Amino acid sequence: MAHVFYPEASDKRCTACLLVDVDPVELVRGRRGSRKGGLLEHYINDRPYAASSLLSVAISRCYGTAIAGRCKDKPELVKQPLNLEATITALPCRGGEELLRKLFEPLGYKIQAERSELDPAFPDWGSSSYYKVLIRGKLRLQEFLTHLYVLIPVLDDNKHYWVGKDEVDKLLKHGKGWLSQHPEKELITSRYLKHRYRLTREALARLVDESTDPESEEAEHAGEEEIVEAKFNLNEQRVGAVVAALKSLGAKRVIDLGCGEGRLLRVMLGDRYFSYVLGLDVSHRVLEIASKRLKLERMPERQRERIGLVQGSLLYRDKRLEGFDAAAVIEVIEHMDQPRLSAFERVVFEFARPGGIILTTPNFEYNVMFENLPSGKLRHKDHRFEWTREEFQSWARGIAERFKYGVRFLPIGPEDPEVGPPTQMAVFTRLT
Repeated sequence: MAHVFYPEASDKRCTACLLVDVDPVELVRGRRGSRKGGLLEHYINDRPYAASSLLSVAISRCYGTAIAGRCKDKPELVKQPLNLEATITALPCRGGEELLRKLFEPLGYKIQAERSELDPAFPDWGSSSYYKVLIRGKLRLQEFLTHLYVLIPVLDDNKHYWVGKDEVDKLLKHGKGWLSQHPEKELITSRYLKHRYRLTREALARLVDESTDPESEEAEHAGEEEIVEAKFNLNEQRVGAVVAALKSLGAKRVIDLGCGEGRLLRVMLGDRYFSYVLGLDVSHRVLEIASKRLKLERMPERQRERIGLVQGSLLYRDKRLEGFDAAAVIEVIEHMDQPRLSAFERVVFEFARPGGIILTTPNFEYNVMFENLPSGKLRHKDHRFEWTREEFQSWARGIAERFKYGVRFLPIGPEDPEVGPPTQMAVFTRLT
């Protein structure tokens, strides 16, 4: 049962209290007449006292029109930022105050947190994982309630109901406009979906789709590349160098990781040397663009059997990546945040583990050769980093040693005696 009452309501300030009355016995027994049993195993539990997914459900039911952004009597207030604050008396924080701040502060909130003792009468027992929390921010009420709705069960790291595919839609609906840009979006997504791997992977992939417009992004990046690399067509040289390296490895079955619009796929498909090529990208829409440009729908059946396109992330293990002679990772890693590279390394080098891996990335040292590129700037806005030759080779050698690969380095593009080539390429060969 949920009750809402107003201890304070004036022209200047209003306080709404939401009291959720949870019956712990019914949580174990289940609803009367239900054959499915209860949600918890023990009558003694913290659910009547702790802020949990039960509170989130109460928020959505009691404040449904506010979360939906509707107000019949005063519609002009819906879009107006307000000075809002919420006090939660017993908020479970599985991860402590640090995680609490990591979740709320990037959204613009100020946090005050006081950790509760397990029992004040027995201080030797230490502190609990529950906090009394005051959350302040100036934003629309719809945003405020939505953030609470999503993040309370994330902090609790639990839910009182079964999590299925409909929860992915629910998360994306309530996370629209903020979750895709949140620095902890992967943790939020995983916990919200109760660590269900397939659902988490689907949600993260769809978040990428929603946060970018691949077609316009491709055009923007192509335009940037055309301006910066006006003296020569580096993309064409990269593709040619990668195809040559793949042939030197004897690779017939190749997977293009981060295939984008399919430029490398198009070249390999036109070369009968390659028996099968598979393109993988995190974005559904980019894959649709690739499919149109490759003209897969009109392709003869025998030719169509030689190519595939699949959606997936390079940060999560995927059995579809296994069993290939070689993998191409062309101008991809620089689009990743560096802390995520360790996940990428395991996915590609440990789990997929193809016979060879061709990896290219910009050489930061060469940027001084581009007259139209300001000093110290990266070549594209979406690049998270660009490595020098020493940085790239140190990283590549570390991977090769850790995952038992040999590695050699080749230049792509005109090589300057002082700053090297514009693109650097590592060719990894599996040793065992």
